[in-house]
Amino acid sequence: MKEEATDAGDVITFAPCFPRESGVRPVSPLCPYLSPPWVDMPTSEEYGCTLAELRALMELRGGEALEKIIVDYGSIEGLCSKLNTDPINGLPNDQTQIQRRQHVFGKNEIPPAPSKSFFRLAWEALQDITLVILLVAALVSLGLSFYKPPENSGTGHDDSEQEAGWIEGVAILVAVLVVVLVTALNDWSKEKQFRGLQSKIETEHKFSVIRGGQPIDVVVNELVVGDVARVKYGDLLPADGLLIQSNDLKIDESSLTGESDLIRKSSDHDPVLLSGTNAMEGSGRFLITAVGLNSQTGIIMSLLGAAKDEKKDAKSDKLEMNGNGHPATLTVANGLAATGDKKKEEEPMVSLEEENKGKSVLQAKLSNLALQIGYIGSIVASATVLILIIRHCITHYAINQETFKTSDLAYFVNFIIIGVTVLVIAVPEGLPLAITLALTYSVKKMMKDNNLVRHLDACETMGNATAICSDKTGTLTTNRMTCVQSYINDKFLKGQTPTYNEMDKKTSGLLVEGICVNSGYNSQVLAPAKPGEQRQQVRSSSVHRSEPH
Repeated sequence: MKEEATDAGDVITFAPCFPRESGVRPVSPLCPYLSPPWVDMPTSEEYGCTLAELRALMELRGGEALEKIIVDYGSIEGLCSKLNTDPINGLPNDQTQIQRRQHVFGKNEIPPAPSKSFFRLAWEALQDITLVILLVAALVSLGLSFYKPPENSGTGHDDSEQEAGWIEGVAILVAVLVVVLVTALNDWSKEKQFRGLQSKIETEHKFSVIRGGQPIDVVVNELVVGDVARVKYGDLLPADGLLIQSNDLKIDESSLTGESDLIRKSSDHDPVLLSGTNAMEGSGRFLITAVGLNSQTGIIMSLLGAAKDEKKDAKSDKLEMNGNGHPATLTVANGLAATGDKKKEEEPMVSLEEENKGKSVLQAKLSNLALQIGYIGSIVASATVLILIIRHCITHYAINQETFKTSDLAYFVNFIIIGVTVLVIAVPEGLPLAITLALTYSVKKMMKDNNLVRHLDACETMGNATAICSDKTGTLTTNRMTCVQSYINDKFLKGQTPTYNEMDKKTSGLLVEGICVNSGYNSQVLAPAKPGEQRQQVRSSSVHRSEPH
């Protein structure tokens, strides 16, 4: 150590520069070998298994996964030991340990698609072909409004009309600007509202884990590999894991496999639990082994995102494939790669129908109408210019026997201006604005009915629905049975069911006994969310069966 005095009498202390291999962490900010907090980052060497090994393990199912666990780790408890986790008490409730595990194994979140900026939304709104035609027509009209024909050209051009020629172009530009701003502002506000709702849902979604020997509820985004989580009926699994202990646990994996049958899970038969599946019966404890992008749900979402990007790249680059096809690799953020064969017949053909597939019915019709108006307007404008030129040539050069002069070019320029004017007037600049304002008004009205619409075209699309196929239970009904008729004490009651106090003690006692016998120990009664609503009993599907008494 050495000290050096400054002019002010202060003393600056210099720490010796130790290499990182020495294990000494100097504290001096002037040492090039200092070890700041971001240098001492955790690695997978702290744990007995790597992220790749855990991902490969979660790819297995049933007996294969159990055999892999026994061969590599001895048992699930052995895997817990590798991950420095107590299968009974879980992880220590230490935020530093949680952050280190998040750095090594990842966070339990799937990064959302980046939100589009207001300027990006405005640019996308400007891609409408009707607006493009209007924009081109406005620019041409403005350019021609500043053109002044030569003096004494004899074209009969009105100076007052020439001075007001810019109004048409500016009016079209204002209409286009209003349409773009209204569309972009509406999309941006809806995107912001959806982001806020999604963030609120994520912060309110909690899951029960054991940390420091105490069961606590944590936000699902804070779950880490090595956590011991508790699962019960009705839970949506937020991460992949291996079952440590279970009590008649049955999982609905239809969201991943499509099979509606419940799968019985146990630590000695099929311990694999996958994120995105639902616990329908029983309860248990499981060790979290994969979170976020490394879970099965995250892998599927990554593949879907990569497939979309691959499709966009193939369409933009217009890839040509031979008859046998060639393998295409989908590379995702978490290092997973999946290969598949793309057939030649699957190559998209660019056509008007393909372009209209991503639009609503009204937008597709408007695009076709704009094209048709553009074609017809171009034909009429060309015919107008051609007729005026032929008429001028016949009148002046054939009948009057006049010679061609340089000043005669002003006539032809004026004819072209007339043709462009016909083309500009033929395009209905008020049509896109009227449609946008109508859809925006519909969205605002639906918002008052607590119906948040993200895209304007959704209103028009649902307006064209002639038949809606929907499930009844839970969608059109509340999935709750109510008693409308009863036969109690030799009395047939219809309409209003008697309350508990209106029954005699013997009947009410039998009713209470029947409810107690047919209810599980872990049944919960939830208070009504709003005044006037009934209380709700939360239970598994195997509980609350009616028995005769």
